[in-house]
Amino acid sequence: MRVAVAKYPIGMPASFDEFAQRQAACLRQARELGARVAVLPEYLSLELAASFSPEVRGDLNASLAELQAWRGAWCELYGWLARELDMYLVPGTFLLDVGGGRYRNRADWFAPDGVHGWQDKLQLTGYEKQSGVIEPGDALYGFDCDGHRVGITVCYDVEFPLPVRAQYEAGVRLLLVPSCTDTAAGATRVKVGCLARALENRFFVAQAVTAGEAPWSPALDVNTGEATLYAPMDHGFPADGILAVTRDDALWACHDLDVGALELNRIHSQVDNDRDWSHQLVAALRPWPDDSKAMPMQCETASA
Repeated sequence: MRVAVAKYPIGMPASFDEFAQRQAACLRQARELGARVAVLPEYLSLELAASFSPEVRGDLNASLAELQAWRGAWCELYGWLARELDMYLVPGTFLLDVGGGRYRNRADWFAPDGVHGWQDKLQLTGYEKQSGVIEPGDALYGFDCDGHRVGITVCYDVEFPLPVRAQYEAGVRLLLVPSCTDTAAGATRVKVGCLARALENRFFVAQAVTAGEAPWSPALDVNTGEATLYAPMDHGFPADGILAVTRDDALWACHDLDVGALELNRIHSQVDNDRDWSHQLVAALRPWPDDSKAMPMQCETASA
């Protein structure tokens, strides 16, 4: 199963049609690279705000309200591209109005057979909390992909091990991570989260990122990171856990992912984080015994 993740430069489309033409061109390029699955970055829908007036696009709340008019066209576009290109698509995220002036950061899943699913972001960043209008999701889902189970984790969510573990235990062996970060520290946090989840669950992680600058947007003004495909750092996989990564101006990083190789790795593994998961729940923190005989010995330091 060949998977492609995008390092997507934020543009400034003047209309939905212009946006749609670029999406089609980008995803056709992924298909030409042999991809069966393609992931675009978090907040992709906010690129459409470039077509709004300067007053609206410069205001997150106003942009989100106006963006809702494109929800139907958004779903039609990616549903059609999934069927046309015979691909599974995660087109980043769409900030969806769920009523009461509240929005969820929703990652859609479009399959070539017409199936449409989604995964809402569960954990909110400081920026999202400060917006006062974005709320967290409340459920985890998994999706069928050519006989394999795939899950989606949106950006900050990958830094939390327990929800991802639940996806693993539900059969997920490929985790798709649309992300958007605006600092080097943010990009590092998501990268470390992806590496950690790949290690402890012995599965593949595919991260897409935003790129470039969009000073007209309060959410997409600065963008950092590289699109990357990760594997567990163990026998049969790269020592650094990185299967493929974008460089310079490359739009896509692609790699063939073999779920069967995960099972082979499990047989010849150096460590068993996935199978040893429950062992970490055994030890309990206890106060040190009030007994001088039980105190640890002091180590003597050799004098120079």
